[in-house]
Amino acid sequence: MRVTDKGQVTIPIGIRRKAGLLPNTDVEFVVSGKRVIIRKSAKARRGRRLVAAMRGRATKRLSTRQIMALTRGE
Repeated sequence: MRVTDKGQVTIPIGIRRKAGLLPNTDVEFVVSGKRVIIRKSAKARRGRRLVAAMRGRATKRLSTRQIMALTRGE
């Protein structure tokens, strides 16, 4: 692998899959001595942001059993 004139590198598909790097995933670089580590950015946790945004929004208290009955159309 080579770094292009623009500083770009193509991450092989196998590594992207293993690391869960989907298109538009935010990443960060960590420099440790002469090593550079690429990892998913902590701010990129879309699921956590969505859950945090929805927390406390329900207007009724339902048990898990009641929620499951609603999703099953019972």
